[in-house]
Amino acid sequence: MALSCRRGGRFCGRPPLGRAVRRRCPPAAGVAGRVEAASSARFYAAAVGSGGGGRGHEVNGEELLEVCWRRHFLRGGAEPRPALPWRAYLSGCHPGFGPLGVALRGNLVSQWWDSALPFREQVLAVDVPLHGPPAAAAPQGLRLLRSEALSEALRGRGCGQEQGGPSLEQVLGAAGVLRESLLPGALAQYSSCLELVNRRLPCGLAQTGVCFHSVPESEQHNKSLARIGERTTSLLAWFSSPRTTGQWLDYWLRQRLQWWRKFAVAPSNFSSSDFQDEEGRKGFSLHYSFPWGTETIETLKNLGDTELLQMYPGDSSKLLGRDGRKNVIPHVLSVSGNLDRGVLAYLFDSLQLAENPLTKKKIAQRKVLKLHPCLAPLKVALDVGKGPTTELRQVCQGLFNELTKNRISVWPGYLETVQVSLEQLYTKYDEMSVLFTILITDATLENGVVQLRSRDTTMKEMMHISRLTDFLTKYVTSAKNV
Repeated sequence: MALSCRRGGRFCGRPPLGRAVRRRCPPAAGVAGRVEAASSARFYAAAVGSGGGGRGHEVNGEELLEVCWRRHFLRGGAEPRPALPWRAYLSGCHPGFGPLGVALRGNLVSQWWDSALPFREQVLAVDVPLHGPPAAAAPQGLRLLRSEALSEALRGRGCGQEQGGPSLEQVLGAAGVLRESLLPGALAQYSSCLELVNRRLPCGLAQTGVCFHSVPESEQHNKSLARIGERTTSLLAWFSSPRTTGQWLDYWLRQRLQWWRKFAVAPSNFSSSDFQDEEGRKGFSLHYSFPWGTETIETLKNLGDTELLQMYPGDSSKLLGRDGRKNVIPHVLSVSGNLDRGVLAYLFDSLQLAENPLTKKKIAQRKVLKLHPCLAPLKVALDVGKGPTTELRQVCQGLFNELTKNRISVWPGYLETVQVSLEQLYTKYDEMSVLFTILITDATLENGVVQLRSRDTTMKEMMHISRLTDFLTKYVTSAKNV
């Protein structure tokens, strides 16, 4: 779609959106209009490094929690319901993420896949149901059953067991089991996936999805009623020969810690520690340092061959993979992450208090969520300034379509009917972690120039509308290499 600009009451054609236009950049320093791919990445790193002001969450987490409720990253803060504490979100017992939180988690999941699949030649994506058959249910597992069947069985037990009615044991025995880990489903597909890679080792299976868990008793509101939490998890099951397992464990530890730190403003808040389970198997935990202490966000563990042998009893030939000229039963490395906690960690990591350029009063500091460009749920906000409303909105709509077609997420601020000042808009978008605010004004209709405001530097400068798509695409793409 090609937009037009107005001069002297007449409209003249201009290049379609996305086509580069030769134009001299302003001599004053600025991000827009002169930042190429490599320098965009360096610019973001320098901007968040200098930060401007203290970190809000170093004082307490209440400021961040209030911002996350107000800007719909998290749900659960609306009245009259009492506000939920951070512990509820960490345990998975909360109403869920808001629209921006869902988008943030989706971006984190996407980045996880980008790192898992292309990283090795022999990593395959798998998927398993949320619940398994009754035979797979452990006695202490989380069961899935209809309330009517359970009520009928309980009534029968109280009345001396009605004739023909199911017993409580039968109902529980026929109930499916909710998955508490992605690992069993991945191991069940090992044999068939091994054929796809010509039985060569090492190889891996990757998956993301929702898992369920019982909330610890210490976090139960009602001690007589156990609550169930849920979390979005990631899994890389890595199969290697026994002789190289230790080397691969160290390799994946370095790779995963580097990955978590890659998107952080303060990478040192992500750390690792080793552990050994009851069976003597070694592993590592990756942590994030929240204000109240560290919380585990990912676990790496050397499981040996025990789980595989239990999954395929009596026929170990299905498990044999080729390690050079030898056929061996591989050892399993489990790399399991809690992506919901990862979202919370990056929200804490991103909160900064920056000085308001209009005043130096501490109470006037603005809150900014400086999420990494790859994780920010919204890259651009489109708003209108002074000028003919109908024509400006048409330009916004055309630009919106152009950007979204190029997979750049846009907030349509031009549809807002309540008029607020630009400073209020910038405050709102900073808290929503919007990377850039684009202001369409009467000047845009005259010469095709828009105002571009950066979240990280608060700098405002002019750019031709035809250059926006190319600039934003390069900015986000190059930020992956920071």
